[in-house]
Amino acid sequence: MALKMKVSNLAGDKCAKTITESIHTMMPDAKVDVDVQAKTVTVEPTASESIASEESIKQVIVAAGYHIEDY
Repeated sequence: MALKMKVSNLAGDKCAKTITESIHTMMPDAKVDVDVQAKTVTVEPTASESIASEESIKQVIVAAGYHIEDY
């Protein structure tokens, strides 16, 4: 099951890379899709790993310096 979030201060490819790397620290094989124009981040685990809690994924993104809408 994928988790999709709106990240209001997502500005470019550097931001996308930082968010992707942050998520991969706890879910190394997850598929992370960052849409800079739509300002969204979608995280989908592989079949071999379970998704980390929604809360922990959001905390990693916030710790990297980003703001998730409604969080």
